[in-house]
Amino acid sequence: MVVVQILVTGLGATLVMDLWSLFQKHILKIAPLNYALVGRWALWLSRGKVRHNTICATPSLHGERFIGWLCHYLIGIAFAAVPLALSGADWFYAPTLATALLSGVVTLFAPFLILQPAFGFGVAASRTPRPWLARSLSLAGAPGLRNRAVSGGERLQSYGDVS
Repeated sequence: MVVVQILVTGLGATLVMDLWSLFQKHILKIAPLNYALVGRWALWLSRGKVRHNTICATPSLHGERFIGWLCHYLIGIAFAAVPLALSGADWFYAPTLATALLSGVVTLFAPFLILQPAFGFGVAASRTPRPWLARSLSLAGAPGLRNRAVSGGERLQSYGDVS
């Protein structure tokens, strides 16, 4: 039963995130994340390349968009297990604000310490033109604005509409 709860929670939370992204795109005119980059990274990872000078300059691979979206939802499912790992199976029946906030902090480590460095943007976007802006926007959950901060205001091809 716990596995089903994790699946439903992870898929549901990821879907809500995607709906928020659509709202940002169509109403606020904020460019959405391009999960093809995650797919590109995952496909190159399967070929032994972990870190890129910049994911923008790395050649694209066939199927990266699909793999990126698949990874996006699998990561959402994995993140749904974090509160369970922190406070046990009771989390689904008696959630606490402290566990929810701690889970949010823990899940920030993935982009700050894994994905951004692997993409060539440095730890917590340290190699970007405006790292503190990128970090604060990551915390605020405004991915389109974060992308602009990472790119120094320019729309990065890899954060924009890469096929």
